[in-house]
Order: sequence, then C-alpha cells, then structure tokens
Amino acid sequence: MKDEIKKIWVDLNEELFDFIYNRVKSKEVANDILQEVFLKVQLRIHQLRETSKLTSWVYQITRNTIIDYYRSLNKKNIPLEHIDLPEDENESLDYAKLNNCINQKINLLSSQYKEAIILTSFKEYSQKELAQHLQISYSGAKSRVQRAKDLLKESILNCPKVESDSTGKIIDYE
Repeated sequence: MKDEIKKIWVDLNEELFDFIYNRVKSKEVANDILQEVFLKVQLRIHQLRETSKLTSWVYQITRNTIIDYYRSLNKKNIPLEHIDLPEDENESLDYAKLNNCINQKINLLSSQYKEAIILTSFKEYSQKELAQHLQISYSGAKSRVQRAKDLLKESILNCPKVESDSTGKIIDYE
C-alpha cells in the first residue's frame, strides 16, 4: 500500500498541483488542497475497486476537495463570474472530459436556468434565497431549479461514453 501511495505522489504531484492551482489561483491554497487530497487518498485507497481507474479516482477526490474548499468560503459574496467552470478541453483524463461536457451543457442553458443551477449548486443558495435574489415566488424558484436540472440531466446523458440505468441515473462514464 505504501508503494502505491508513493507511486501516486511521484506520478501525480505536479499534475495535481497544476490542476488545483488553475482552479483556486493561489499557490498556498493549492498546496493545502493537494496535501488534503493525498491524505484522503491514503485513507481511502482501500475503497478503490478497479486499479485501472486509479488516476480518475484521484482526480475525482481532488475535484471534490476543491468543491469543499469553495463551499467553506462565504461564496455568497463571490460574483457569479468568479465561479470556475473549467473549460480546458486539453485535459486528457476521461472524468475531465465529462466535466467539460457538463460545463458546456450548463453554458448552453438559457440564462435563467444557468443562473438557477450556478446559484443553487455552486454558490449554495437555497431555493428560498434564489427566489429572493431573483425576486420571484418560492414555487417559481423551485420550478426553475427543477426544470434546469431536468434540462441539464437530459443534455448530460447525451455526452459521449456516459452510461445510465433504466431510471436515467448516471452509473458510469469513461
């Protein structure tokens, strides 16, 4: 196990740092997140079922750790345009391609649905806060968020190499 962790560190350290830095724009924060990622990897390596998906698994942990970092901030003071939706299509990892697909799909939504998704998913607005922010009724905000999620889900299922079950739930991607 120690050899696996050491190999991950050697192989992915710089690549992960660049990946994180491109999203947080701070070397100190990127280093902190990188350390947290490797701690999580070390604690959860036993949960990895398919070693062929090791890199994707590590990057998923990294992505989630970056999201956790942003959630820990008071994001309601960050303007919408500062939410980093990665657009780098040159990332070679399969999960990054799915991320790009999702971000492209979000950007293709009409402005009202895009705003509803970004505010509720990335800036953690409640639907009541969204209603107040948009100056619409609570039920209108709920409907808008649900419609945006439905449109996004329908659109994501059209991404290449996305597998879903009979209910439409995403179960795997390459």
